[in-house]
Order: sequence, then structure tokens, then C-alpha cells
Amino acid sequence: MSQPRLRLLAAARFVSVLGSAFGPIAVSFGVLALPGATPGDLSLVLACQALPQLIFVLWGGVLGDRVRSRFRLVSVTESAAAACWAGLAVLFAAGGPIWLIALLAALGGVTRGLFSPALEGVVVDVIEDKADRQQANALLKVSTNTARLLGMTLAGVVVSLLGPALALALDALSFAACAALFTALGRRTPDRPVRYKSSALRDLREGWREFVAHEWLWVTTGQLAFVLAVVNAVAGLLGPMLAKAYLGGAWAWALVMVAQVVGQVGGAGWAGRLRPARPMLLATVCTAGAALPPLLLAVRAPLLLVLAGALAYGVMWDVTMVLWRTCLQREVPQEAISRVSSIDLLGCLALAPAGLAVAGPLAAVYGPGAIALGSAGLVVVAVGLALLSRDIRTLPGDPKPQQEMAPAAASAA
Repeated sequence: MSQPRLRLLAAARFVSVLGSAFGPIAVSFGVLALPGATPGDLSLVLACQALPQLIFVLWGGVLGDRVRSRFRLVSVTESAAAACWAGLAVLFAAGGPIWLIALLAALGGVTRGLFSPALEGVVVDVIEDKADRQQANALLKVSTNTARLLGMTLAGVVVSLLGPALALALDALSFAACAALFTALGRRTPDRPVRYKSSALRDLREGWREFVAHEWLWVTTGQLAFVLAVVNAVAGLLGPMLAKAYLGGAWAWALVMVAQVVGQVGGAGWAGRLRPARPMLLATVCTAGAALPPLLLAVRAPLLLVLAGALAYGVMWDVTMVLWRTCLQREVPQEAISRVSSIDLLGCLALAPAGLAVAGPLAAVYGPGAIALGSAGLVVVAVGLALLSRDIRTLPGDPKPQQEMAPAAASAA
């Protein structure tokens, strides 16, 4: 393992995630602080930020596999993100029009859609030895979770004391610093020999064929689509509603979120030392931890028990993420990794907006406790169905030799 390059990558991710933790709370409070702003204006801005990410994620996967240097690609996207967030900081400071804020938020969403799939390929480019990737993925998760925990702790203080505009300026600065680190990392890595000269649509079809060639991968994607819909509904709506109803309000929910991230830090570190014979079996079982917070909230468990459940969920979630990412990087050919990752990411996030959209009306009719209980049951059902896959249960943990693309994809090239 190239330790200097891995440390540089971990530093880039730490800086980016630390700054990104300021974004959500700064945007929310910044929009609501504008003269005459309404919750509908905030929904518009958040939707404009989220939708382009889903639209452009597939194109980000194609780009990530076509360019000679993924490092330059992510550096450009991070630089563009820095410009977007700096512009938002100026607009909030000046009380800018909501339509322009929504436009810059949408451009920021485009940068995320292009960045995320390429990042998966960057990890593969940095950690060429498959035997080292699980430990490297664990280190990166520890780094990003620590940054997220620190960012969550500082974000509220900065927004409260210094205002949303300055918080967004710090966010923009973190993206710029991340871009500089990726540029430095790219200088230490030779360009890849890219052999794709076909259309983007054909490249995407090849990525789809590679994606469906791995049963464990598309089954996991389908499972996570439902699980992440629950996670988003609980984090964005059901959790805050139940915390306000019986735990004491926002401060209690903030503690629950911090407990989850602390668990994720510990889970990532633990996952780096695990060597399971059936990694996707363990990863799938651990996904069931997402049922703990909504279940405990539904039965109105005391705060300490909810915190323990959130901590356990955080540990289990990052064990899942490290093992899943390691299997992805091992089983999918390097030349297709960004496209396959983009398809997976789109599938995983596909139901998240719907989860948020239906959770509110259902909670208004049946109560948040009943919907939280149903959400926990949905997670358990999704995990159980995924475990029916023989590929999930039997995928071995020993690295396989580097392979070419799936036969169908290769023949189409």
C-alpha cells in the first residue's frame, strides 16, 4: 500500500467532508432567514440541489471511466463546487433572490453527481493491491466519519455565532483545499491508458451489462434502495418528530445523530480488521441495524436506549459499507468501476425522495410512531429478501485475480 498517497487521499476526503457538514444547516437557516422566505422556498432550494445529483450521476460514471486522470476530474468538480458555495455565501450575505440561490444550489448538485462515481475509481487508482483495499476503505471511512462528527459539532456553533454566509464561505474553502490535494495526488499518479472511443451511451450500456453480471451487486442495490428510503425518512422527518414529541426536542435528536456517527467511526475501524469468509453475507446482515433507531423511537424507548441503538446502528452500517465497497473494487474491473458505481448510486438513492415525500402525509394520518415501526419492518424485510440470493450468501472473501469486463460488455466494445 502506498501510504503517502493514501494519507493524501484521506486528508482530501477529511477536508471536503468537514466543510460539507456546514452546508445543510447553513443553507436551511440561510434561506429561512431571507426576508419573506417560506418553507416552500427552502423545499425548492433543497430539491434543486438534490435532483441534478441524480440526473448527472450516470454521466459522472461515464466520465470517470473515460478520462485519463480521475484525479483531474475530481479536482475540477471540487473547484466548481467551491465556486458554487462561494457564490451562495455572497448571495446570503446580500439577501440575494431565491431563484439565483436555487440555481447555484442546482449547479452544486451537478458537481456532486459528477464527483461521487469518479471518487470510487480514485480509490482503486491509489490502492492498486486488492489485498490492501479493505484496510484502506476502513481508513477512509474513519477519516470521513471523524470529519463529519467534527463538522456536525462545529456547524451549529458557526451558523449561530457567525451566520450562514460565513459558514458557506468556510464550506467553499474546504472544497478548494480538497481540489488542491487531489491535484497534488494526481501529479504522483501516471495517467491511465483509456481505450474507450465509443459513444457515451454505449459506454453506459457496457457499464449496465457489467452491473447486472454481478447478482450480489444488483441485489444489494435493490435492498439499499428501500433501506436508504427508510434512513432518509427517519433522519429527515420521523426522528425529529418523535424526538420533539417525547425525547425533549432538537438537542436530543442531535445527540442521537452524534451517537450514530461515533458508531460509524468505530465500525469503520473494526471493519478494517475483519476478514470474513463471506463478506457480503455479513454486510447484508449488518444492514439490519438500520431498523434499530426507528424501532426504538416507535416504542418510545428512553433516550439512553435510543442512543445505544444509534451507536450500534452506526457500527453495523460502516461494517456494511467497508465490506461492500471492498467487494465492489475487487469484483468489478478497474476500467468499469466508475460507471458501475454510478448505476449503483442511482439505484440506491432512487427511492430516497419518495420516502421523504410519503412519510410526512402517512405520519399525519397514522402518527409518526406507527410509520417508524413500519419503516423498521421494511428494513428487516429488505434484508431478508436480499439474503435469499445465493450470490450474497456465498461470495468469498479471498481476492480474485484481476479480470476483464463481463463477456457481454467486452463483446460490445
